[in-house]
Amino acid sequence: MFLNIPIIGVYIFIFVFAFLAMSIRVLREYQRGVVFTLGRFTGIKGPGLIILVPFVQQMVRVDLRTIVLDVPTQDVISHDNVSVHVNAVVYFRVIDPEKAIIQVEDFHDATSQLAQTTLRSVLGGHELDEMLAERERLNSDIQEILDKRTDAWGIKISNVEIKHIDLDESMIRAIAKQAEAERERRSKVINSKGELEASENILAAAQKLSQNDLGIQLRYLQTMSDISNDKTNTLVFPFPIDIANIFNTSQKK
Repeated sequence: MFLNIPIIGVYIFIFVFAFLAMSIRVLREYQRGVVFTLGRFTGIKGPGLIILVPFVQQMVRVDLRTIVLDVPTQDVISHDNVSVHVNAVVYFRVIDPEKAIIQVEDFHDATSQLAQTTLRSVLGGHELDEMLAERERLNSDIQEILDKRTDAWGIKISNVEIKHIDLDESMIRAIAKQAEAERERRSKVINSKGELEASENILAAAQKLSQNDLGIQLRYLQTMSDISNDKTNTLVFPFPIDIANIFNTSQKK
């Protein structure tokens, strides 16, 4: 009888230790506990020391920190029928632990699947040029759609960033040819504008000189002076009749 007393004490100690181990939970500052009593939701607890009734209450931990979700690469057909490979990253966090546990089986996987389908849907409605040039607007559109759909799960989408938009080699070559053609077009437009301005200036100068005979003589002499600076041995230049008439008129005067 006396030999059994220490054994009973050990059993009691083990039972008390096991009871406390099953009852006591410690939640960190960024964690919350969704408590169920006999299967029914009874509240949100934490952070700090939490005491539960073993076999009667269960608790599910929920992390409230921002989660970085890497969206796998998606094959997207743009509105102008260009095939691209797009991947993105989504930043979200749980703002309502009750909804995140009760309303959806796995909020992390559900958010990932929804992000993939939304990425394909939104980008598929835009042309390739818009994907490349208006990435910030597309990020905002995707974020807004995701935020509305995940609100019922207690999830807040804080940011969406499209990381890469990869094209096939054939499409890259086609875009390079298009860019080269655009550069040539701009060069021709600039040259034509320059020629137009030069012709307008020459015409204005000719009209200005035609109003003054002395100006024509000076211009002719200046041209002869410029030609004489050439190192050629023989110099042949035309002598317009109009210039001769001008000289004759000047002599008569």
